[in-house]
Amino acid sequence: MARDVEAIGRIGSVPSMLRVICKNTGLGFAAVARVTEGNWTACAVQDDIQFGLKAGGQLDVNTTLCIEARAARKPVVIDNASRDPVYCNHHTPRLYNIESYISVPIVLSSGEYFGNLCAIDPRPRVVSDPRTVTMFTLFAELIALQLESEGRQLETESALVNERAGSELREQFIAVLGHDLRNPLAAVSASAELLVRRSQEPETVSIARRLQSTTRRMSRLIEDVMDFARGRLGTGIGVSLAAEGDLGTALADVVAELRDANPGHTVVERISIGRCVDCDRGRIQQLVSNLLGNALTHGTPDQPVTVDASIDGALLVIAVSNAGAPIAAGDLHRVFEPYWRPATSKPGGGLGLGLYICSQIVKAHGGTLEVTSSAQAGTRFVARLPVCH
Repeated sequence: MARDVEAIGRIGSVPSMLRVICKNTGLGFAAVARVTEGNWTACAVQDDIQFGLKAGGQLDVNTTLCIEARAARKPVVIDNASRDPVYCNHHTPRLYNIESYISVPIVLSSGEYFGNLCAIDPRPRVVSDPRTVTMFTLFAELIALQLESEGRQLETESALVNERAGSELREQFIAVLGHDLRNPLAAVSASAELLVRRSQEPETVSIARRLQSTTRRMSRLIEDVMDFARGRLGTGIGVSLAAEGDLGTALADVVAELRDANPGHTVVERISIGRCVDCDRGRIQQLVSNLLGNALTHGTPDQPVTVDASIDGALLVIAVSNAGAPIAAGDLHRVFEPYWRPATSKPGGGLGLGLYICSQIVKAHGGTLEVTSSAQAGTRFVARLPVCH
């Protein structure tokens, strides 16, 4: 009942409706009531005759005429109770000392009976004319529509709150899981390294090297998940800005590492950074590594992938380009979403977090990251970051 009283209280037009009813009919008391088989509760009240009932107040439903309107699902209208052939001896007019009365059902579109829009007065009033009954009926229908609208809004808000809570819980779980996986993964990596160094059997060394490669890939995946969780849980991907005088060398090292890991691809680098740059060296290396790794994965193997890095005025511009099938125009706006991968992606190609993390790294540096893609020009990612902060 308290929830229903609050629901009516949130409908800003109800007080105006009740004032209009009293003014146009001469009735001194009007109310919206929640009516069930066993309860009558006032949800909103206009009391000009000191009837004494306020919002939240209750009456014995069996002492009211609303229970009859509820049973018949039709209005009950009385102009002069003491002379009315049906209600002259009814207990309700006598109990509450009323002569004029009108009660119209408020029924939701689902058929659920909410209650009544009603009004009373101790003096006789002409309330049975069609215009008055129509006004009450229209007001009752409007209240029903508003209640349904309020209900849908509350359901939407509740679902949103639950989804946010569930999403945060999932991301916290991911962050904890990623953190807890680091130690056992480090132990596996150390064991593989030990086997490579000490074993004299070629087959064992080969297995150990594959194990090393697998643990490196798992480590990168865990780092991606950890970065994603940091970004989604509100802390963002952290950066530690410092003046880097040899950023070009750091980026060239990343390119060399990926070139060696992908001997079937040609990587062309054009890195010319002739000045000091304020940035997080490790994160910029991660940015280039992710963009280049993405290009090598999705680019045509017989066409070169290019990496450009240069200073353009007050900006550090990093661009990675590859040939191959273009990204569909309808998917361009989604490439930086977490966990999104194009339908053409090969199984086992990663979690779909690499480009999302790139966007977060660029954002943390106060820069922008854009993508263009066409069959003629290929796919090109361009990051622009301020040189100084």
